[in-house]
Amino acid sequence: MTNQADLLAPFRGERYAARDRLGALIAPPYDVISPDERARLAARDPHNIVHVILPQAAEPASDPYTHAAALLANWRASGVLARDAEPAVYVVAQEFALPTGERRERIGMFAALKAEPYETGRVKPHEKTHAGPKADRLALLRATHTFLESIFVLAPDRGGELAQGLTAVTKRPPGARAELDGVRLRLWVVTGDDASRLTGVASRSPVYIADGHHRYETAVAYARENSAAGRLVTFIVSVRDPGLSVLGTHRLIHGVGVDPGKLLEQWRRWFEVGRVAPCADRMERLEQLGQGRTACLVAFPGDYHISLALKADAPLDEIPELGRTPAVRALDVARVDALVVQALLRSASPTPTVTYTPDPRAAFDAVRKGSAAAAVLVNPTKIEQVIAVADAADVMPQKSTFFAPKVPSGIVLLAAE
Repeated sequence: MTNQADLLAPFRGERYAARDRLGALIAPPYDVISPDERARLAARDPHNIVHVILPQAAEPASDPYTHAAALLANWRASGVLARDAEPAVYVVAQEFALPTGERRERIGMFAALKAEPYETGRVKPHEKTHAGPKADRLALLRATHTFLESIFVLAPDRGGELAQGLTAVTKRPPGARAELDGVRLRLWVVTGDDASRLTGVASRSPVYIADGHHRYETAVAYARENSAAGRLVTFIVSVRDPGLSVLGTHRLIHGVGVDPGKLLEQWRRWFEVGRVAPCADRMERLEQLGQGRTACLVAFPGDYHISLALKADAPLDEIPELGRTPAVRALDVARVDALVVQALLRSASPTPTVTYTPDPRAAFDAVRKGSAAAAVLVNPTKIEQVIAVADAADVMPQKSTFFAPKVPSGIVLLAAE
């Protein structure tokens, strides 16, 4: 059995000294920030973390990564950032609303994760990564020598001890509060034996990357160059946390010439086809249809909404592009992408594209307003499916998961020793 004991550890984090206005200083992860959002965050405060995670040099010819390093050095020298005196874990509770309006609270902790190749079997991925984002993050890491953002991992926590321990911490008064994009945050700093106990529990089994595959692989590459940089900041959540939420990532088809009539003829081979009234609760209907089988809704212009529920005898073995392992072939998104989205793309012209949103209202509105030719609404991927795909050493189709809410950047940083 693989030794797990040193997988996670407390660390001496760097944090903003101005704890009373943390909400003005933190930001979403770099890869979900649009240019407009970056400008808004940058204008909020000159020390907002967006200035270093998405650096923009003052002069066009200047190197943005060098600019980020200079900013960070200035913040340290002027006391904007300060390093904690002793190793700790940083427990964060995020209170948020789902698209349905239901409110939840997710509890996790920031700790230091060993940056090591996937081959050790202790950190398991489920996504394919791309060279461009990793080159960008590695250049920033080399310039700043600091892990500016965390990744997000799931701990199997079979006995529920991690979830119980984190919940117990939240019964104390928090050390800081903040709000970001409607998500309320509370922060606790846990040191000493309590911190070691929490990381020990979380280290008992391999952990599964939820978000941050590019950042993790970048950290592994950097650790090969710099032996002192063997750990990265990681946010760990128990799979038993009742607030752990995955949203469906809905597909928007952009193009012209989509003919619903011809598509329905194709889809009837695979699906039971129905009509959904615009006045109905469409997402509730999708959830009902997806009980025990793959289902989706397709929205066309003119409030024409259809439901597709996979037939029990659908000949899925005839579709090799579903995936190479049973874990992937069982995913709703794999089946919907292969049988529904690809059919829509083939029917659209001249050069159709796909975009994604976790917000069903945004998907329906895009079709109604004409900015999308069609929208495909899907049920969320289940946590156990994420783990099954990772255990099978396979990867999911693009945009198979959307863990909500995102883990903020800027709560705690880790300088490479």
